[in-house]
Amino acid sequence: MKSAHRTRLLALGAAVTVALVGCGPAPWTAEPSGSPSTSGTAVPTPVPNDLSSGATQRELVAGAVTATVDYWSTLSMDKWTADAVKPVSLNMTTVVSPADGQKVYLQKATMTAVPSSATGTLPALEPQVDSSTVSPGYLVLSPYSYSQTFNVGPLPEETVSVTLQFAYDFLVQTTPTSKEYAKQTATDSLTIAVVD
Repeated sequence: MKSAHRTRLLALGAAVTVALVGCGPAPWTAEPSGSPSTSGTAVPTPVPNDLSSGATQRELVAGAVTATVDYWSTLSMDKWTADAVKPVSLNMTTVVSPADGQKVYLQKATMTAVPSSATGTLPALEPQVDSSTVSPGYLVLSPYSYSQTFNVGPLPEETVSVTLQFAYDFLVQTTPTSKEYAKQTATDSLTIAVVD
């Protein structure tokens, strides 16, 4: 009797042991041990390029002035290397609101090129400034427009992109016949990829 009872207890213990062994995670859902292996080199993060289509248009608002600016480059994007001279052209017209007949003049346009490497921002190049040679400035109220080309000079060889920071200083007549002006400044920036 004791022998039969003992046999049943041993069989029950074996069943519990088998059941406990079967409670672990299924092999196909098990977490891999250690970090996943990486083979080859990491895929580089794509560099943004605001001129990837060849041109872009921006609408900038500065007080009562709304400027529409078209940017483009005559140098194809695959030739935007660090050591090349890289031209960026722009064309601008403005409207003023309310449009009571007052004019809008561009007093100054500034472009500053700021290169970046894979690890961060590099020192900016010397700003390029186009100051009006006439007073009170260049008339930019539509249909009149302002056109200019700035050249981005050689950049450090580790440059992967360059950000062009633009500032436009406008003078707006306070009334259509006034010789008094209000100053408004609009800013913009373009980031352009630099190829090896």
